Amino acid sequence: MSNILIIKHGSLGDIAQASGAIQDISENHKNDNLYLLTTKPYFDLFKKNPFIHEVILDKRLPKYNIIYLYFLMRELKKYNFSKVFDLQNSSRTNFYKNILSPKADKIVWSSSVSTLPSNKDKEEFDKISVLERFDHQLKESGLNTHNTLKPDFSWASTDISEIKNFYKLNKYILLFPFCSPHLLIKKWPYYNNLIEKISNEYGDEYKIVTAPGPSEINDSKNINALALLDNGRALDISQLTSLIKGSSFVIANDTGPAHITAHTGTKGLTLFGKHTTAYKVSIERENFKAIEVSDLNNLSADKVFERLTNLL
Repeated sequence: MSNILIIKHGSLGDIAQASGAIQDISENHKNDNLYLLTTKPYFDLFKKNPFIHEVILDKRLPKYNIIYLYFLMRELKKYNFSKVFDLQNSSRTNFYKNILSPKADKIVWSSSVSTLPSNKDKEEFDKISVLERFDHQLKESGLNTHNTLKPDFSWASTDISEIKNFYKLNKYILLFPFCSPHLLIKKWPYYNNLIEKISNEYGDEYKIVTAPGPSEINDSKNINALALLDNGRALDISQLTSLIKGSSFVIANDTGPAHITAHTGTKGLTLFGKHTTAYKVSIERENFKAIEVSDLNNLSADKVFERLTNLL
């Protein structure tokens, strides 16, 4: 029995996307112990993952913090990992490789760099979709893949019956009109117009709700939907996942909740401007589709409502 390390720091959407790759790594190493290195926001979440033996915290302090790096590297070395699967594929995790295993090949240290196709450079390789990159990486490292291209994030869910009972939720349409302050290009501005159209068409058949994050609670007051909280606090990732799974339909900007929706098999729609494409981030699934436009300010509520009614 060997110890295997998987590295996945974040973000939320990336965590959902990596679920299939983590499952495939586990199924190819059934007699080994899988450890996962992640950051604080996902530390407790990954403890629920049925394919992970133990979770290790990386505080991701600055690389010039020599003392922190020394103790983190010493912590990792004590496990004597026989293989490392870098699913973060960042400059930071490549830095870790150069410290821990600088001469390792793609079988010992699997990353997008160590498995890069001979006919592509890194910039060109990164143009293909996220899940295709994961699939290539694992196959080049000697693994059989059955789940990487169809990740299932349902493992993250939890019981939210108390919350649903408190808000008297039965059939509901869930909206995610928020985004990070530094990524306002992802924000579609017409959610209240859409809410009005949904209410006019469906009346009381569906409750229209949203689930703001900790920094979005004040912003949710500007959305004409019921903001769901847990005793005044934002829902955690597991609660959010369950809320998404239980919804009739989800409409979201290109954010973490959209990726959760895609990878739990829930019906929904995500709205893309010019910041990236649905293909590149591997978000379209059988039940989850995208509207892509060059400028989200020019995407009308009528157009989104039409797609909603066709898919709902």
